[in-house]
Formats: sequence, structure tokens, C-alpha cells
Amino acid sequence: MTEIATPTTPESADAPTRPSGRYDRSIIEGPLPRAVWKLAWPTMVTNVIGGVQGMVDHVLVGHLVGYTANAAIGVGFQMFLVVIVFISSLFTGMSVLVARFVGAGDEEKVDRVVYQAFLTAIGLSLGVMAPVGYFLSPYLLDLVNAAPAVQAEALPFLRVMFLFSSGMLVFFMLGGALRSAGDARTPMVLGMAMTLLNLALSVVLIRGLGPIPAFGTVGSAMGTCIASGLVALYALYRLWHGGWVVSFPRGRGFGPDWGIIRALFRFGLPTGIQGIAMNVGGVLMLAFVGTLAQSAAAQGAFAVGYSQLFSLITWTSVGLMGAAAAVAGQNLGAGQADRAAHGVAVAARIGMYVAATVGAMFLLIPRQLLAVFGMDEPAVVEIGVQLLRVLSVSGLFIAVALTYTGGLQGTGDTKGPLYISIISQVVVPLGICFFIQWTGTLEPLDIWLAILVGHVFRCALSVLRFRQGTWRGIVVDIGATAR
Repeated sequence: MTEIATPTTPESADAPTRPSGRYDRSIIEGPLPRAVWKLAWPTMVTNVIGGVQGMVDHVLVGHLVGYTANAAIGVGFQMFLVVIVFISSLFTGMSVLVARFVGAGDEEKVDRVVYQAFLTAIGLSLGVMAPVGYFLSPYLLDLVNAAPAVQAEALPFLRVMFLFSSGMLVFFMLGGALRSAGDARTPMVLGMAMTLLNLALSVVLIRGLGPIPAFGTVGSAMGTCIASGLVALYALYRLWHGGWVVSFPRGRGFGPDWGIIRALFRFGLPTGIQGIAMNVGGVLMLAFVGTLAQSAAAQGAFAVGYSQLFSLITWTSVGLMGAAAAVAGQNLGAGQADRAAHGVAVAARIGMYVAATVGAMFLLIPRQLLAVFGMDEPAVVEIGVQLLRVLSVSGLFIAVALTYTGGLQGTGDTKGPLYISIISQVVVPLGICFFIQWTGTLEPLDIWLAILVGHVFRCALSVLRFRQGTWRGIVVDIGATAR
């Protein structure tokens, strides 16, 4: 049993929690397919729209700068994720606590958790990620064997992302809090506004307009940071003045509550390590891609095929992962463990349907999809088509894996997905690539198949872990504070 508890007052320990009228109770009382879909579809739309913005960036730089710029954004963003995923891991801890307390109808604890998650995110982003990321950027690019032309484009992109990403972290924090509390539509609206603003800024900053010069690849990072910063400022205003399903608590001071922060990290830290392990695995996989005979072409195909087109599957699956986490956490908080398990299974089925549909596109029109990104060099197209064919199968497994990961994390079992990710996303695929490289010649298809095998392992292990049911005994509490 995993337990998080801080000392409680006798009054708070004995008093039952009343159901709150602020929250949507259909998640713990209504039909499960409807509840899962109600939470999932706004997140899917948000992810797809946001992903389209990333695609537009790739299209613009691909046509205006060349495929080296596509590789630069792909490589640079992969580096950025290694750090940002760790810092944003506390949002998983926040989501665990928020979902459980919403299920129990405890508004006061929900708001306290959200405010402390905000303080921690800002402190880490400004005090750790910005300075460390800026100075480590050149070394990170060397680590993946990025070609010199790719490094020249990626370095300023990466440094801008590290220095000005606080707004993005606040947006991620807010979205996780609202979805865990049962409101997925507000993050969708904010995400659409941020994406539209990002699109407009990217078009102007990448290609230039009037007196504004063309910044090229780094213009993509500038647009992202400006747009997310403006949306974050609006979100903070609303959290302070109220009106959403979550808000900042009033009358409790503005300082950190170390008991809650420890709880955030106890649940969130395994997810942070998991994210780092997965992204380090991705970085090392890029390093293997960089050792290929046609490294620049392979990196460009990987950036578009895996980082962009495969996201058509992962965007929707991540939406379902969040829905599974919220449904499982809230129902466990309401004392309905069987309903929590059923909700995760429903989310997994929906994920498989979506992955099968997108996978069919990868099989039927791969060249047309690559052409959208300006991928017309024969070597790049050949490698990209090969990758998409493998990913058409891989998507089925990763969709199921992500939904069951959400179910585990939403109930508080964040250590299980950590171990599973290290095995399936690091040890297995990198081990396959290393063995092939050691015994012969590593080809692009070998790397793509290694990714597929890793996804199969992740799917199988995630389902098995969830069906063990150890999450049913996890206890969550942060205690009460005096007013």
C-alpha cells in the first residue's frame, strides 16, 4: 500500500466530506462510456489542434529553410522534452490528488493542491530549467550526433524554449487540474486560443512580415513561448478571481505548503523519472539514427514521421489517458474501484479504434502525407514510407498502453508505469539497436522495428500491471490546515 498523509486535526479527521455541487458527478454516477468520452474528446481536439500548429511550423520551415530545419525542430524539441517532462511530472501528482479529492467532494483540498502545484512549477521552471537548459543545450545536441547544419538551426530554437517556457508549464498545470476535476472543455477552449495565436505568430516570425524580419527556425520557438505566456496570464487571472471548477484558495497565505509539495512529488516524481527515461531513450534512439549512412535524411524522416504524423495517434491516446486517469481517480475516491477498472477498459477500446483508423492512412497514403511537409527528396521519402508502415501497427499497441498507464497513474500507482517504461522504451529498443550495430550494420528498418517491439512490451506490461489490482489499496490524503 502506498500512503501519503500529513497530520490532521481531530475535527477534520472525524468530519465526513460532503459531495460538492461544484463538480460534475456523472463521472462517478453516470454511464461510463459517456463519462470517458466526455473527458476525452475535448482533450483530443486540443491535442490535434495543437499538433496541427506544430505541423504548420514544420511545413513552413520545411519549405522556407529545408529539411534540415525539420530535423532541427524535431531534435531540438526532443531535447526540450527531456527537461520539461521531469518538471511537469508534479502535475501527475497534482492530478492524482485532485481527482481523488474531487471524487470525495472536498473543494478545499482541491484548491490547495492546485495552488501549490502552480508555485512549484514556477519555481522549477525559472530556477532550474531556464539556466540549466540554456547552458546544456550545445552538449545535448552533441549527444544525439546531430549534423552540423541541424545543430546550427536547433541551438537557438532550443535555448528560446528553455528560457521562456513558464507559460507553457502553467498551461499544462491548469489543463491537468481542470481535467482531473471533470472539466475538459475549458482547457480545450484555452488550447484552441493558444494554438490560433501561436499559428499567427509563427507565420509572421518564421517567414517575416513588413518590418518584422524572418527568424526562420527560431521563430517557431518564439511564437510558442509568446502565445503560451499570454494564455497563462489570463489563466492566472481566472484562477485568482474564481469561476472555474478549480481556483486558488483565499485567506491561506501565499507561501509554500511543504506537506502538499512533498505529496506532489511522491506521486509525481516516479512519473518524472519515467518521462526522463522515455525521452532519454528517444534521445539515444536519435543518436542511433545519427549513426546511419544517411543520417540527415533519416533524422528528417523521423522528425516528421514519428514526431509529427505518429502524433495523430498519440494525441488522441493521451486524451484518453487523461480521461482514464480522471475516471479511475475520481471513482476510487468515491469508493468505486470496480467502476474505475471498467472505465479504463472503455478508454482502451476507444483508443484502439482511433489508432486503427490513423494506421490505415499510414498504409494507404504515406507519400502524400510526407509531401505535406515538403518531404520530396527520394532518400527521405523512402525512409519515411518505411517508418510509417511500421508505425501503422505500432499505434495499436501504444494506444492501449497509454490508456492503461493513465488508469494506473490516476489511481496513484505511478511507480508501475516507471518500471514498465524503463524496460519497454529504453532497455528493449536500445538493446536491439545496440546488438544489431555490434553484430552487423544498423539500417533504418532495424530502428523502426525496435520501436515497434518496445511498444508491444509496454502494452502487455501495462495491462498486466493494472489487472494485478494493487492500485485498489492506495490511500491518498494531505490532511487539513488551520484557517
